[in-house]
Amino acid sequence: MYQATLSRRSYRFSDLRQLLAKASPARSGDYLAEVAADSAEERMAARIALADVPLKTFLQQLLVPYEQDEVTRLIVDSHDALAFAPISHLTVGDFRDWLLSEQADSAMLARVAAGITPEMAAAVSKLMRNQDLILVAKKCRVITSFRNTLGLPGRLSVRLQPNHPTDNLQGIAASMLDGLLYGSGDAVVGINPASDSLPLLEKLNYMLDDVIQRFAIPTQSCVLTHVTNTLRLMERGAPVDLVFQSIAGTEAANQGFGINLALLAEAQQAALSLNRGTLGNNVMYFETGQGSCLSSNAHHGVDQQTCEARAYAVARHFSPLLINTVVGFIGPEYLYDGKQIIRAGLEDHFCGKLLGLPLGCDVCYTNHAEADQDDMDTLLTLLATAGLTFLIGVPGADDIMLNYQSTSFHDALYIRELLGLKHAPEFADWLTKMQITDERGQLRDTAANHPLLLALQGENR
Repeated sequence: MYQATLSRRSYRFSDLRQLLAKASPARSGDYLAEVAADSAEERMAARIALADVPLKTFLQQLLVPYEQDEVTRLIVDSHDALAFAPISHLTVGDFRDWLLSEQADSAMLARVAAGITPEMAAAVSKLMRNQDLILVAKKCRVITSFRNTLGLPGRLSVRLQPNHPTDNLQGIAASMLDGLLYGSGDAVVGINPASDSLPLLEKLNYMLDDVIQRFAIPTQSCVLTHVTNTLRLMERGAPVDLVFQSIAGTEAANQGFGINLALLAEAQQAALSLNRGTLGNNVMYFETGQGSCLSSNAHHGVDQQTCEARAYAVARHFSPLLINTVVGFIGPEYLYDGKQIIRAGLEDHFCGKLLGLPLGCDVCYTNHAEADQDDMDTLLTLLATAGLTFLIGVPGADDIMLNYQSTSFHDALYIRELLGLKHAPEFADWLTKMQITDERGQLRDTAANHPLLLALQGENR
């Protein structure tokens, strides 16, 4: 039992699960799940009580039973007690103060990351203002590599997302060219296919690999199909760089995605055996999003933000090159408006970085949410200030296959110019070599006889 008194009224919370849920900032998904605070006063009382909870409590009182959930077992069994030692004496409130202190510099945060559980990260985020989430995430350094180096300070990468509603190869190639000529694609060139047809998925893999190899682009490709399809593609000898999968924070929710930890491990080993990375061997790409556990009725009464943080334990186990929260994609049933989407994006980025993950964000919303592109501009600017690893680049910010609004190649130009952020270093050198950018990293005017334009014209013939 946890309790706090506010305005002469005593509030009681039956267990840690309820305390975390009641302490969460208001969002539609938690109201839908009937776990949210009934009032702003109850929410504040929950935060007061949560601040006094020792971090050690999260190792003793499990939100989802150990016997029922392999994600819980992963969190408990992989916990690094030595890394936890420097902060093991703290309460959640003390932990917030420590994270904001000068003592918690980038080196120290990297040392303790393996000792922080997702529930600890989620708990402390509930006590933090937006500026706190930004400041601490900025101090976290998470660097990964495959054919280039991602996550270096002062850098911001872009996933080039050339989706097409019918998986038309020429349409995808045109969007891919558009993005490359705007300097996008250093995180990954990643296609969400409309079809699960294995022959078509194979064609997409070969097309992406052909462009990357022909022009010696220091980046990686990914066809974002189900992990079982990617395993079959690798068995057929397709040139797979990264293995993609959507993941969630409970075993039951992952079962809804048709996956488990053993399957992800099998896919990771298969990708590693291909030895396609030139600089590193981070071969996994994960996507997450608040609300996925609730949408599959697999949340065990845990609030959606804590469930999201638990998904990061799954990702951390597989040392991904990339992971991003598709923050507003699931819809207003889970994040109702721009305010809720902005808060969720900052929470996800903070928790992921604190846990040692290369967190990116699909800064996005669906057309029936109470949000617009101005909200996305705000979130993009806040996340980039906080050290975002990568964002999404979609032609015109309008994904015509997935039917949602994201960020564009132009948005990446805006944020790089505003904050002086650069591409991944190897990709930046390639852009200069190809005369797409000048020595300062500024875009050049593209001539009609540019090799990439000529190549596309040849393909279209």
